[in-house]
Amino acid sequence: MNTPVKYALVILMVAAVLALFGSFYVVEEGQQAVVLQFGRPVGAAVSEAGLHFKIPFIQEVRRFDKRLLIWDGDPNQVPTAGREFIWVDATARWRIVDPLKFLQSVATEAGAQSRLDDIIDSVVRDLVSANTLVELVRSSSWQTPKEEVLEEVSKEVVEELKKEINLGREGLTRAVLSVVRKITPQYGIEVVDVRIKRLNYVESVREKVYARMISERKQLAARFRSEGEGRSAEILGNMEKELREIRSQAYRTVQEVRGKGDATATKIYGDAYGRDKEFYAFSRTLESLKASKNKNSTLVLTTDSDYYRYLKEANPSTTRVRR
Repeated sequence: MNTPVKYALVILMVAAVLALFGSFYVVEEGQQAVVLQFGRPVGAAVSEAGLHFKIPFIQEVRRFDKRLLIWDGDPNQVPTAGREFIWVDATARWRIVDPLKFLQSVATEAGAQSRLDDIIDSVVRDLVSANTLVELVRSSSWQTPKEEVLEEVSKEVVEELKKEINLGREGLTRAVLSVVRKITPQYGIEVVDVRIKRLNYVESVREKVYARMISERKQLAARFRSEGEGRSAEILGNMEKELREIRSQAYRTVQEVRGKGDATATKIYGDAYGRDKEFYAFSRTLESLKASKNKNSTLVLTTDSDYYRYLKEANPSTTRVRR
């Protein structure tokens, strides 16, 4: 066999091997595939995992994920029905259910994400604009707080707390999901779930809300402080009243005891002085002398004074003689 024939056989063998390997493709678990021939889909989509056949060189395979995929939109500034401007941040879970439609409409996952941006953002914006803020932040099972809690807040807040909830946050997200599901099948997409991750006021409104919250807290603190001062004044007033009553009762008791004591002392003095008039005169003279005592003065006694007489009679020998 000459050399050109050998080369031709080698080339044919290599081509056969390449054709053999190019005739099969693998679809992994969690994937689905579409066979393209000259850029156009051929046959039905392949959703079963395993080894599959295709025509080599003229057919190619495009694989797509069957698992749930995540969509995260950008926060959008949306006005509510009450004209409060808020930031709404939503998220969704979706999957490819019809690879052929998906390939023909959006082609890639990036294209699908872009299309979902338009669809979900639009639906969320419409429903948020058609409902009040309380519908977005509260659940349908919201219950009005008890009366003792309502007494601690302002009238405006009480009115907000008593508002009835029709749909609630869960109802709004279900409404968004229902509308989105009607649109996405034409793209071969099924949206499984839509959720609102975060709601927040825009900066200007948030500052006003903070200012109102601070004002309400100050009013509440002022009311508590006023009630506390009133209670304090009442307690102090009762204390002063009770104190005056106690002092008055104590003063009356003191006067009664003192009066009884003076009466008893007077009776004892009277009985004692009545037994000896001379002793009474002597005692009164001593008391008078004691009252007139002064270290800076000099007492001058005459011979006929009572002081001198009692001093003179105080001689023990004289006393013994008189006995």
